[in-house]
Amino acid sequence: MKLVDSHCHFDRSDAERVYVALERARAAGLVHAIIVGQFQEPGDWGAALEIAAAHPDFFTPTLGIHPHDAAKATEADFEHLARTCARPELKAVGEAGLDYYYDHSPREVQAQVFRRQCALARELGKPLVVHVRDAHEDCEAILKEEGVRHGVIHCFTGDTDAARRYLELGFLLSLSGVVTYKKTEALQDAVRFAPLDRLMVETDSPYLAPVPYRG
Repeated sequence: MKLVDSHCHFDRSDAERVYVALERARAAGLVHAIIVGQFQEPGDWGAALEIAAAHPDFFTPTLGIHPHDAAKATEADFEHLARTCARPELKAVGEAGLDYYYDHSPREVQAQVFRRQCALARELGKPLVVHVRDAHEDCEAILKEEGVRHGVIHCFTGDTDAARRYLELGFLLSLSGVVTYKKTEALQDAVRFAPLDRLMVETDSPYLAPVPYRG
């Protein structure tokens, strides 16, 4: 079976670790991966684009401002994001969204930064990679208000009702190792509900290893 990883993070890895990971991934049947570039500090976007350029047959890059780091982004960073996402090799904007579990950035700032990236994805006609945790209602409202109808809910962990609403908006649902964890029956029910052609799989590597590889 040929597999595609819809969401991984190698942007902070050195070349040797990337090479080893690629060899292991290929041996396991992975043929392609979306490498997510992520803003960290003003002017610091990691190495996702460079890694993708070095391995264009395997990686497709995206770029975005994660809600954890929303409060640190400057206007220059937004300008850089817009210029970079307009490049043809970048196939999506994000990950972007809302995270009310950690609240590393104020919620109103998260919403503002999310809206700007929604607008960018809409203007460029590119999919939006959405991060949402404990914020489904607000996330859905913003997607509707901003007119975003194309993208993927990264690491979807919602229930059947949330799945239905995102599917109705036009989004795909991407499943991580979380679906294998204990006490995720509601998520597993949502997976059974969703049409197979609206589901994706991801590692979120190096995070969220599935059972029995956790720890």
